[in-house]
Order: sequence, then structure tokens, then C-alpha cells
Amino acid sequence: MQKLNIQNPDFLTWTHENIQFDILGGIRLEGLDRLRVTVRATYDNTIIRHNVDLYNDNQLTVLVRKCAERFEMSSSFMYPVVGELVNMLEDYRIKEINAEKENSKPKKKELSPEQVEAANQLLKSKNLLEVVNAMIGKSGVIGEVDNRLLMYIIFTSRLMSNPLHIISMGASGSGKSHLQETVAELIPEEDRMSITDLSESSFYYFKSGELCHKLILIEDLDGAENALYPLRELQSKKTITKTYVEKTRQGLKTTSRTVNGPVCVGGCTTREKIYEDNSNRSFLIYIDSSADQDELIMEFQRAKSAGQASEAEQEQTRELLKNCQRMLKPVRVVNPFASQLVLPKSVFKPRRTNAHYLHFIEAVTFLHQAQRVKKVNEQTGEEFIESTLEDIENANYLLKGILLKKSDRLSPACRRYFETLKAYLLDQQQTIFTNSQISLALQCSLPTIKRYHLELYNNNYIKIKAKNKQGGFNYEVVSYEEYQELQDNINTVLDKVLIKIKSKRKRNLAHGSKSAQLQNEPV
Repeated sequence: MQKLNIQNPDFLTWTHENIQFDILGGIRLEGLDRLRVTVRATYDNTIIRHNVDLYNDNQLTVLVRKCAERFEMSSSFMYPVVGELVNMLEDYRIKEINAEKENSKPKKKELSPEQVEAANQLLKSKNLLEVVNAMIGKSGVIGEVDNRLLMYIIFTSRLMSNPLHIISMGASGSGKSHLQETVAELIPEEDRMSITDLSESSFYYFKSGELCHKLILIEDLDGAENALYPLRELQSKKTITKTYVEKTRQGLKTTSRTVNGPVCVGGCTTREKIYEDNSNRSFLIYIDSSADQDELIMEFQRAKSAGQASEAEQEQTRELLKNCQRMLKPVRVVNPFASQLVLPKSVFKPRRTNAHYLHFIEAVTFLHQAQRVKKVNEQTGEEFIESTLEDIENANYLLKGILLKKSDRLSPACRRYFETLKAYLLDQQQTIFTNSQISLALQCSLPTIKRYHLELYNNNYIKIKAKNKQGGFNYEVVSYEEYQELQDNINTVLDKVLIKIKSKRKRNLAHGSKSAQLQNEPV
């Protein structure tokens, strides 16, 4: 008996004792409850064309009888022949469905011994964060020195039991999407998923473990506004469940779908107020829109246009950093100094911020796992690595800007405006100002200036000095040093805590050495 000829998926053929069956247009892979095909049966120059659902008994009987009559054969002969065709088409469809599923899975790259050695060598580098940050720059991420390293560490946390999340904020065209995309290119393809648009129920129709330890990238949170609630639940609870009614043979039945995490989420937006619930679960970074950053980008663009930027070198750097990610293994991180760490009292929502702070230190340690000695919990047998004071110091450096913004009562946009306003007033040696005057001087629309001034007034950053002749108000800045004082306070608290821990550790080590020396002295 000949096998089904599947050389052309749109023209399947099978021959049985000079009877040739052609399946015109192939078969559909979806909908296993039906097998609708167009059959062309040929025997001794007699051709039959018939559109039939091979799972419909009545239609199948019509096909068998038609072939038996036209080919002058008995129905008892044709039934097994057509039945064999149905069996082969079923087997073919199942194989194609399985192959399609397998091909849709991201293939985990197998590293060569040379690639493993290069990745291990990088992960064991002294001053690893500095080395990685320099390589991120070589991969094509221009400027944003602190933001890019912070984002890379947060993306690395996807492999941990408590991943972190990040939202990039900035004006339209400031480069927030570009930063997220270029840093995400340093994460293996099999571990990341880019999303442009999401419906409200989209997350519930992933497979149970399909999102587990994945990096989910949302180019614009505005396009995923309907899916923000399940996304928040996936971030916080690491699992989401949807209950719906399903029609079965026994009647209506309540069924649940569960999708498991954890996931690491990265998103971009220009509208920070709208996504406050999501931002509370995430680290917020603000894109550098300074003239220096503009010059760095334009310089790179000129070098690229002149052929001076090596695409091959950038690609090699990306592959090396991706291979480093592939070498990282799930391991528990323990921070022996966690009980001694405190946050500045000025930080808003300290409970959640404190959790983010501790988890970020763990993420820094996780990236250094190749340099840490693995220890074993004697009670559970679980392996773990420990955070060092250097990890805490590196985390403090990267998070000072984040904590500063979490301590500021002003929105980031208003804060940027206020600092510009103070610089202008100091430069002009001016103390009193009006809405119209600042709108003209800073080339900003009057409604925007009024909105900023209202926020500043409500938070007691400016005060009304007097009413002017035009019916408006004369304003005055309450304090020019408040932001620097806030920044100094955060730096002081973090630095003092670290110095205190180092001093205590030094005393304990000295005491331990002295005790050991006394024990070794002869009696």
C-alpha cells in the first residue's frame, strides 16, 4: 500500500489499486472536530470532484456511493479504501500540528565550548558591572550610562523567583522605546516577548507556563491599556486565573484558565499619571533629554553614516552578552545584611519601595553568581549565594536617582520645569515672576505654565507675593536649595548605613581574629 504523498501540502495525493485520490488545497490544521476537504478521485479516465467533511457520516456515504457507481465497484470495497484515506489524513494532520507547535517554540541555543569559556570569563571579570556597562555601550546603546545598566540588571532578574519591572518615561521622540529595544536585544530571543497591542483577555490565553520567567516588552503602555489589570496581577501574584462558561455534551460547565509567572515587564509611556498602579510595582526611569545626550546620539549617527561604526563588532558584543544570560542558572540569593538596611524616611510608599530595594540588591548578586561561593542550607539542602557589601554599594549607586524621584512630591515633568525655572531666575538675578513672563522667557505654552505653577503652589514650592495689574499673580520661589537638600539626605542615609555595616563587620572580624589568636596561645 502506498503512503500519502505530502511533498506539496496544498496537493496531497494517495493511490490505491489504480484509484488516485487528490486532496486539492490540502487540509486545515485547526478545528479537530471536522475534516473538510476537496477530493478529486480518478480511475480509468473517470474523474470525481467532491467537497466533503470526512467526519460527517452522511457526506462520507455520498462520496463512497458516488465513487462506487462511477468506477463500477462495490460499496463494500470502497468503504475501507476511503476509510484508509481518512486515517492517513488524520495522522498527517496530527503530525503537522505537533511540528507547528515545536517550530513555534523558541529554540534554546546550544553554546560551543568556546562560547561557554568566553561567557564564563566575562561573568568572572573584576568590576563586572563596569565591564558589562561598557559592553552595553559597544553593542549600540548610546549614552544613558546608568539607565542602561539598571535596565539590564532588571531584565536579568526575570530568571529569579521575584523579578523586577521597569517603566521608561519621557516625551515623545526622546528615545525611551529605542533604549528598551536595544537593551532587550542583549537578552536571549527565547526569553523575551515583544507586544505592541493587547486586548483585555489576551494574557489569559497563553499556555499555563508559557510566560514563566519571560521578559515581556510593551512598546507603548497606551496600546495595552485594557490589559493593565491582569498584567498587574501577574506582576504581584505571579499568576492569573480567568473563569468562563463552556458548553459541553453534559451542558454548561464553569471552567478556569490559569497562566503562571513570574514575569519581568518592561514598558514605555509618556503619561506617567495614568499608570500609577503599574508604576508602583516598577522602577521608573526618565530618559535623558539633555543637549549632551543629543550630541552623543548625533555623533554616533554621523559615525555610522560614515562607516566608522562596526556593525559586526556590535553584533559580536550582543551575542556575548546574550550568552552570559544563557549561562546564568536559577539560584537563591540571601542578603545577610538585609536587616541592617534602611531607606530614607522621605521615600513615599516605603513598604513597596523597600521590597524593590532589597530585590534589586539580590539581582545584582544574581548577576555575580559566577564569582560567589555556593553554600548549602543544612536544614533544607537548598543551594544559595550571599550578597556582599560591594553588591549593596553598587545597588545604592544605581538606585539613588530612583529613590530621589520616589521621594519627590512633584511629578517628574513639573520637577524638570521647576529646576529650569530656578536656573533662569538665578541667571537673571530675579526673584518675582508671573505666568506670562515665564511663558515668554522659556518658550512654553501659557496653559502648561499655569498647570506647573498650580502644582508648585499646592505643594508649597512657590508662594503668591502679590496680585499684579493684569489680574494675575506675582510668584516667588520658597527655596532654591530644597532639591539638593533632598538629594543630599538620600545620599547621606544610604552612605551612613553602608559605613555603619562596614565598621561593624570590621570589628567583628577583628574580634574573631583576636579570639582565635588567644585560643592558639600555649597554656
